[in-house]
Amino acid sequence: MKSPDDEIIGSFLESNVYAVIGVSPDMSKYGYKVYEDLKNGGYTVYAVNPGYDSIYGEKCYPDLKSLPEKPDVVEFVCPPKVTEKVVRTLPELGIHKAWMQPGTESVQAIYFCRQNDIEVLHDVCIMVQRRKAAPDG
Repeated sequence: MKSPDDEIIGSFLESNVYAVIGVSPDMSKYGYKVYEDLKNGGYTVYAVNPGYDSIYGEKCYPDLKSLPEKPDVVEFVCPPKVTEKVVRTLPELGIHKAWMQPGTESVQAIYFCRQNDIEVLHDVCIMVQRRKAAPDG
């Protein structure tokens, strides 16, 4: 039987369009690893980092408002202060799912999401959960 957390994680993983906040061209950083992992998983993934115009030939957007389509999930791979700032833009953009990689969350960001009807996941890694949910492993 699935736990409530498993149900929430499953609903996030069934989403198709992700925006990754904090994408990095440094292949050793999680900002790059998470982005690549989601792309390799077949998701539509947008890189978001105001510090880059592109990452390995793919467009990198300065913010969520600049994306060509609304993401189903915003994946945070950035410092907690950035997470706190970006979550405040989610309600006006109509985004209702935020996944904060371990180390990117803060009490303030989580509280803001909960107070604004944004489903929030934290303290769990999307790459680990994606592999657990995959039919082959």
